[in-house]
Amino acid sequence: MITAFYQFHPLFGERDKNLQMIRAGTKKREFDLLVLPELCTTGYALAPEERDLLSEPIPDGPTTSFFLRYSREKKITIVWGMAERDGDRFFNSAVLVHNGFFLGKYRKIHLFLDEKDLFSPGDLPLTVWDVDGIRIGVMICFDWAFPEAARTLAFRGAQVIAHPANLVLPLCQKAMPVRALENRIFTVTANRTGKEHGLRFTGKSLICGPDGKILSRARKSNSFGSAEIDPAQASDKKVTPRNSVFEDRRPSFYL
Repeated sequence: MITAFYQFHPLFGERDKNLQMIRAGTKKREFDLLVLPELCTTGYALAPEERDLLSEPIPDGPTTSFFLRYSREKKITIVWGMAERDGDRFFNSAVLVHNGFFLGKYRKIHLFLDEKDLFSPGDLPLTVWDVDGIRIGVMICFDWAFPEAARTLAFRGAQVIAHPANLVLPLCQKAMPVRALENRIFTVTANRTGKEHGLRFTGKSLICGPDGKILSRARKSNSFGSAEIDPAQASDKKVTPRNSVFEDRRPSFYL
């Protein structure tokens, strides 16, 4: 399986141009799973009126329709982040599609800074989807700071975590190899680049393996990165012949 990220600088408020930028940056590449940044079709630093204008229903909006067509064309799986409207509520969401089929969505449960003024906290469970026999979980950006998120996905059978992000702190890229190692899974973090409304995004998207090794890493510029992986390796939770990161847990000693 080839996992990939596409790291780029979304044009603020320009959904259609951003979708075409994603297509142009990935259409000649070979991969099975593509992970794109958080809020990658709208930009990040939304004012309330911009959020109202740019948010869409899922799966009935134009962005999901575009990715359904693109995933069918390339026969791939895509995970991306976008602003979701559900009635009078708004969520920072990620969507999973595969080969023209909508599989599901996840709503960010750990909101960062001013996101708390724009979005409702996620109300959907941390979910793992079976995609042609490969178990894919999803979390969004600041979820990285809570080890419970990745651990929950791993306990629910995730072999790969797709992680759309808009990172402004230089910390997540240090933490994700640990999240992969402590759960013995693969992770794909897709960050964005550039500056927006006083925020500078850190780039440096990365793919990590179950041993904590970084399999692909971007710099701060727009880039595509990929790594060929064997998801079955994530089923082996042993660190030594006598130690397992799952079986050796002592929950009675934890908070």
